[in-house]
Amino acid sequence: MQIEKHRVVTLTYTLKDNDDNIIDKSDDGSFCYLHGAGNIIPGLEKALIGMIAGDELNVAVPPEEAYGVHDAEKTQKVPRDMFPPEQEIEPGMQFHAQSPDGQPFVVTISGIEEDGIVVDGNHPLAGMHLNFEVKIMDVRDASSEEIEHGHVHGPEGHHH
Repeated sequence: MQIEKHRVVTLTYTLKDNDDNIIDKSDDGSFCYLHGAGNIIPGLEKALIGMIAGDELNVAVPPEEAYGVHDAEKTQKVPRDMFPPEQEIEPGMQFHAQSPDGQPFVVTISGIEEDGIVVDGNHPLAGMHLNFEVKIMDVRDASSEEIEHGHVHGPEGHHH
């Protein structure tokens, strides 16, 4: 069975940057997603179309088809008092924030200066070329419930 829209794909993967550093890796081959539902980055999803169980693939995904290019406008300096006073702040730490229109997002501390804390609202992998080594383990038709919900359910179903 080929990978196409509304198929559940089980795969293993290793994700590396351009310097061959491992960024992420599936542990046991149990990574599943619903193809065509936007559950994985567009560049990888596009590259997997037509693959079948047993196929292996190396694919390089540019930032534009992954987490986007780094947007300097998403980096800003904020006052220290926007964080709890007892909280030790270090570069690399992540915090949940809320946009002016109430949307939640994550910011990463990218710097600490005398007059404030520099936060970056870009995805941590924004601007990066991502290199995937993938092996397709299984492809099956999605259930009508999985299609309706837009994600894979476990063997015992899913309770919302």
